[in-house]
Amino acid sequence: MDLLIRNVLIDDDAKPTDIAIDDGRIAGIEPGIKAEARQTIDAEGRAAIPGLLEPHLHLEKAFLHRRMPARSGTLEEAIRITGILKGKQEREDVLARSRQVLDMAVKNGTIAIRAHPDVDVIQGLIGVETALQLKEEYRGLVDLQIVAFPQEGILKSPGTVELMEEALKLGADVVGGCPYNELTWDDTKRHIDIAFDLAQRYGVPVDMHADFADDASDPRFASATYAAQKTIASGYQGRVSLGHVTSLAALAPEEAKPVLELLHRADVHIVTLPATDTYLGGRKDVVNQRRGLTPVRALRDAGVNVTYASNNIRNAFTPFGKADPLLIGNFLAHLAQFGTPDNQAYVLKMATHDAARAMGISEGYGIAVGNRASLVILDTWQVADALLDIPPRSWVIKDGNVTVTTRHQCDIHRHPAHH
Repeated sequence: MDLLIRNVLIDDDAKPTDIAIDDGRIAGIEPGIKAEARQTIDAEGRAAIPGLLEPHLHLEKAFLHRRMPARSGTLEEAIRITGILKGKQEREDVLARSRQVLDMAVKNGTIAIRAHPDVDVIQGLIGVETALQLKEEYRGLVDLQIVAFPQEGILKSPGTVELMEEALKLGADVVGGCPYNELTWDDTKRHIDIAFDLAQRYGVPVDMHADFADDASDPRFASATYAAQKTIASGYQGRVSLGHVTSLAALAPEEAKPVLELLHRADVHIVTLPATDTYLGGRKDVVNQRRGLTPVRALRDAGVNVTYASNNIRNAFTPFGKADPLLIGNFLAHLAQFGTPDNQAYVLKMATHDAARAMGISEGYGIAVGNRASLVILDTWQVADALLDIPPRSWVIKDGNVTVTTRHQCDIHRHPAHH
C-alpha cells in the first residue's frame, strides 16, 4: 500500500475510519485496516473532503491591483484598466503572477482549475501559452483546464476567432465566449454560434461569460435562453457552462421560470462568481442596492447544476482573493442566505461534486473506493464545520501523493482568572 490514512472523518453521522490508497486510487475505506504502507498519516479524527475545485479562474490577470489602481471600481473601469495592462504583458511576469495564484490554490486544497486566459488581439496568445507551460509545471499538484476566452468579443474584434483556433491547436481544452461584449444582439447570437461551431469542430466543451449585468433590459445581457437552445440543438447537453449570469436575478419569477426550465433541460452548468459579481454589481443603485448574484436558490430548485469559483484574484475586477474555495463558499453562503445545515452542505457540494460535473471530471471523483485519491484533510473535527471554520488544510492528497502538509502549533497562555 502506498498511503494509509488513519482516524479520518468523512461522514459526520459515522465514526472516523481508515483510508487505504494504492497506485493513486482509494483501495479501501473501513475502520482498522490491516495493511503495511510506505507512508501513514494519523488524522486524529480530523474531517476530510474531496479535493476542492475552481471551475472559473483568471491566472494571467491576477495581482495587477497595484499596477494601475482602480479609482471608481466599476466594471467599465475594470475592462478599460485591464485592457491597457494586457497590452504590456510580459511572459515571465505573467508566469510569476500565475504561479502565485497556483501556489495559493494548491495550499488551499484545490486539485483542478479551469483557467480562462484572454485570447485577443491585445495580448495575443500569451495567456494560453503560459497556462500550457504551467499545466506541465504543476502536473501532479493541480490539473489545469485551459479556456480560449475572447474577452474583447469576436465580431467586435477582428482576428480573434483565428487566435482562438490557434489556441485550440496549441492545446486549449475549452472554447470560451463573452457574448455580451458585442455591439448588437445579432452579433451576440453570432458570437455564441461561432463558439459552438469551434467547440464542435475540435470536440471540446463550451464555457462562456454571460449576462453579466444588473438587469436584462439589453438582450445582449440576456443570452442564457439562446445559449441553452444552442446547447440542445448542438447535442451539447452537459458540456456547456455559463459564468456570472447575474441579470437572471432581475427577472420576475414568471419570467425566469421558462429560462430556468430550459437551462435544466439543456443541462447547462451555471458558475456563480460571488466575489466579482457582488463587488461590481448594483453600482448605480442608490437604495436597496442589488447583490449582483445569480439566483442560486431558484436555479438549484429548478434542478440546474450550480457551482462557484474565485474568478479574479486581486485586480480591478476583484481587488481581493486568496484562491480559496472555502472562503468564497462562506461568502456565498452569506449572500445567498444559505445558513441552514442542509444549505451549508449544499455550498460545500457546489465546490466539489457539482464543480466536478461542470468541469467534466465527475468520473472517479470523490472519497469512495476505486476513485482517484484526491482529498483534503482539514484541521477541524466535523465535515459540517468546513465552511464555518475555513480551517487550515492539514494534508492535501492529489492522486495518492501528499502534496501539502501544514504544521499546526498554537500555544495559548491564558491569564489566571481573578477571584
